[in-house]
Formats: sequence, structure tokens, C-alpha cells
Amino acid sequence: MNLERVVFGFVIILGLAFTFAFVIGDFDNPGHHDIWMLTIAILINLIATGLKLGDRSQVGALLLASSLVADVLLIAARVVWIIREQETALGPSVETMANIVSLAAGALLASIVTVVILVGDTLISRR
Repeated sequence: MNLERVVFGFVIILGLAFTFAFVIGDFDNPGHHDIWMLTIAILINLIATGLKLGDRSQVGALLLASSLVADVLLIAARVVWIIREQETALGPSVETMANIVSLAAGALLASIVTVVILVGDTLISRR
């Protein structure tokens, strides 16, 4: 077992899990989505992107591209949250929260694509 591959897979799946943990809940309820969960998801996804930078294969390019998409969407969600934080006494309005969660859901989809590509590549390389 290669420790480098274990860490690589762990970080990718951890990023997916944190993104999912942020997205889960009522879409437009600010109480169901924590700003720290989004921040941790961004940090883990940025670490995952950094781990993908050295791979020069076609699969590596796809992994990096999907990871960059997730990073951009999560960062955009956080920027929207920062800009709209003072809309109500409880934070972003219902409409803004729906936009933030929609951006994070797009990042979740990109992370799922990353995991599917990674699992597919692993299954193909085993044979």
C-alpha cells in the first residue's frame, strides 16, 4: 500500500465530505449551513488541489480541472457570504443563502466527479 496514495485519496474524500456536510439541510435556511463548515471545505479542497498539481497524466489533468472548479465555486460562495453577511440580524437573507448553497452544491458535484474519476482510474490500473 502506497502511503502517498492513501493521503491523496483521504484528502479528496475529506473535501467531498465537508462540502456535502455544508450543503446538506434546508436549501434556504441559514441555520442549517455553518460558515465554518464552508471555510473548512474551502481549505481542504485547496489542499486537495495542491496535491494534484504534480500529476502530468490525462487523468491528472481532469482531476485538477474538477478540483479547480470546486475551489472557484466554494470561494465564490464564501465571498457572497462575506458581502451579504449583514443583510439580516441572523446573517444572509433566505435568497442569498439559497445562492450560497447553490454554489456549494456545484462544488459538491465537481468533487463527486473527482472521486468518480479517481475510483475509475484506480479500478483500471488494478487490472
